[in-house]
Amino acid sequence: MDFSINTPALLFPAVTLLMLAYTNRFNTLAGIIRNLYKQYKADNDENLLAQISNLRYRVYLIRNMQIAGVLSLLLCMVSMFALFEGWIAGSKWSFVSALILMIISMLISLRELQVSVGALDLLLIDMEKHMEKHRKV
Repeated sequence: MDFSINTPALLFPAVTLLMLAYTNRFNTLAGIIRNLYKQYKADNDENLLAQISNLRYRVYLIRNMQIAGVLSLLLCMVSMFALFEGWIAGSKWSFVSALILMIISMLISLRELQVSVGALDLLLIDMEKHMEKHRKV
């Protein structure tokens, strides 16, 4: 396999797009958490506590996704620097490490997606309970 400075550079667009997606997820969750906090202060609804707990876990996952993604990008740059200096073996190891970190980041992202479906299930269950109450009346 030909390993040139272009090889680690291939990850730059992917990492950039993933980081943008992760940041958007984080910002969306931050807004939801702020709204739920205000709503909980006003209503003291126990269902909100379960949602807030779920969101806390998701924020933790997104933080770890971002850390792995940033480290992946950093190792891509280290790989490019090592290639520039002629350290072929070090460059390859840095690039492999960057790929592994990107895989980890994406696996955490999959977990976060699973958890987000759990949060939506909480809302759907609550809606179904309200619908059943109105049908009985």
